[in-house]
Amino acid sequence: MITLTDTAANRVTGFLANRGSGVGIRLSVQTTGCSGLGYNMEFVDSTNDDDTVFEDNGVKVIIDAKSLIYLDGTEVDFVKEGLNEGFEFNNPNAKAECGCGESFTV
Repeated sequence: MITLTDTAANRVTGFLANRGSGVGIRLSVQTTGCSGLGYNMEFVDSTNDDDTVFEDNGVKVIIDAKSLIYLDGTEVDFVKEGLNEGFEFNNPNAKAECGCGESFTV
């Protein structure tokens, strides 16, 4: 299961409203960074046959089968610290993260 905090759900809902279309967001992993895997988030206009769809706080989060094993149980938050803001992933499957927080290992 994938969950979103109220703050993250509000932010995604706002992005989708500004965009004017989309069924939700796709959360996936890709090989990148110094630790091996990185998070990827993008708008989704349609789902694929191998997708799993979670809905939390009114937002649909779509995940492909390959990424689900790395992301199951993840909570997505949106944080604002000073001038910096962005999505933060609280992933119970991550064993370690790189120093900059952009990639992780499982």
